[in-house]
Amino acid sequence: MRLLLINPNTSHSMTDRMMRTALACAQPGTQIRAVTASEGVPYIATRAEAQIGGRTLLDLLAENRAGRDAAIVAAFGDPGLFAARQLFDIPVIGLAEAAMLSACMLGGRFGIVTFSPVLRHWFEDCVAMHGLTARCSGIRTPDATPGGDVAMVQEEREDQLVELCLKAVEADGADVIIPAGAPLTGLAEKIRERVPVPVVDQVVAAVKQAEAIVALKVRPASAGAFRRPDPKPTLGLAASLAAWLAHEEAMPSVTAIRPHSAGGEG
Repeated sequence: MRLLLINPNTSHSMTDRMMRTALACAQPGTQIRAVTASEGVPYIATRAEAQIGGRTLLDLLAENRAGRDAAIVAAFGDPGLFAARQLFDIPVIGLAEAAMLSACMLGGRFGIVTFSPVLRHWFEDCVAMHGLTARCSGIRTPDATPGGDVAMVQEEREDQLVELCLKAVEADGADVIIPAGAPLTGLAEKIRERVPVPVVDQVVAAVKQAEAIVALKVRPASAGAFRRPDPKPTLGLAASLAAWLAHEEAMPSVTAIRPHSAGGEG
C-alpha cells in the first residue's frame, strides 16, 4: 500500500512532525511519501489561506499521484478536499474529516481544541462542510495566538492545551477530543492519560482511514457529483495539473518540493 501525504503549507518542520506520526502508526508494508508546498503560507489559518492551499493541493496531487493508492490532505480544515476527490482517481483523505468521523465512532459529540483563535472560523466552516455541526460540542482555543515558533506550541503550551481539553469535556459536554492543526500532531498520545475521554490524533486517524479505504478496493466514480469532469483546456496552470484537466498524459513539471519516504522507497 502506497500513500501520499501532502502538506499544502510551506512548513517542512510540520511535514516532518506529521510524517513521524504517520510512520509510527502505519501497518507493516504501508509505504508513505510526503511532499511539502513550495509556495503559500507556513500554516493555513484563514479562509483565504485555505483557498490558496486548496489550489496547491491540486498541483501537488497532479504531480505526485502516479503509483499511489491514496492521498492524505495534511492540513486540518481539509483545503481542496472535495475538489481533489472529484478530479483524481485515487481516494483522498482529509485530516479533519478522518479525525471527526473516527471521533463519531467513539462518542456522541466531539470537541476540537486548537492553538489559535484565528483558526476558529475556518474550522467551523470545515465542520459544517462535512455535515457534522450537530456532532461537534464546540471549538476551544486560547485567548490569543501564542508567540514564537508555532511548530513548538505543543511542547511550550501542553498544560494550557490540556486545560482547554478539560473545559471542552466539562463545560461543553465533549465525549471525544480532537487536538486540531498540524502543530498539534502527536499531542494526543502525550496527553491521553490527562484527559478523561478518548483523544483522537488527526494524522493517525487519516492514515488508518486511508489504509481502510484502500482495502475496500472501490472503483473511481463514473457518475454522480464526484465523477471526474470532462476534459477542458486551461491557461497558465502547472503542466501536470493542466494535462490532468485535459485528460492528457504529461511529464511532471519541476517543483521545489522536499520528499520524504519510508518503507523501502527511494
